[in-house]
Amino acid sequence: MFKNLVLAFALVFAALPATAEDKAPREHRLVIHVDDNDAAKMNLALNNAANVSQFYADKGEDVQIEIVAYGPGLHMLREDTSPVKERIISFSQSMPNVSFAACANTMDNMKKAEGKEIPITPKAKVVIAGVVRMMELQEQGWSYIKP
Repeated sequence: MFKNLVLAFALVFAALPATAEDKAPREHRLVIHVDDNDAAKMNLALNNAANVSQFYADKGEDVQIEIVAYGPGLHMLREDTSPVKERIISFSQSMPNVSFAACANTMDNMKKAEGKEIPITPKAKVVIAGVVRMMELQEQGWSYIKP
């Protein structure tokens, strides 16, 4: 009798629909830190973004990736100095889940030092402070890497 009761409960619970939490795919979010004026490191960051994006696409899951550049790394997002500008344009066209953020504090410092406006690729959004942007994303549960 007891075995039958346990079996009946097991069957009832197995037949219950999964909760929305069980069905919903986990939300994946990654922030990548770029603070070096180094094309090889930026290409590594872009490779990381592409690999993570492909990994989750293969699993049928979504991932958001934001590459935040500040300090000397801002050169990677500058229209006039970026050695990877074409690759960033390509990413923006083929990987809409990857975004770019440029630090306004760094832009202001570069403007003062160079005596001119700092042109940023139109594929990047300007944020007040790159470090603060990364902090805020991490506080919202984003994973962090620095290539």
